[in-house]
Amino acid sequence: MKKQVERDERTVIVEKSGFYYAYLFMGFALLINIAYKGFIMGESAFDLLAILVLSGFVSVIYQAKHKTLSRTWFKNIIMTFLIAVVIAIMIATLR
Repeated sequence: MKKQVERDERTVIVEKSGFYYAYLFMGFALLINIAYKGFIMGESAFDLLAILVLSGFVSVIYQAKHKTLSRTWFKNIIMTFLIAVVIAIMIATLR
């Protein structure tokens, strides 16, 4: 019989990396689906967008609970929000 490998630090890291890549794939797949529904089919995709945003909130809440967020995290979120607002205003005025 083959000896089973015990769980060690390396197996935990590989397992978590697998979850990371799966989450990344699902996020981009949802974004592509949202863009397709919005631009090609002309349908609203707010339900899918809500799933994507809420999954991000789950991750942030978990990290905040375990105090693993970096010091510059809040500044980065504010800058990202401001850039998104500027882009949204530009898109709204061009329509």
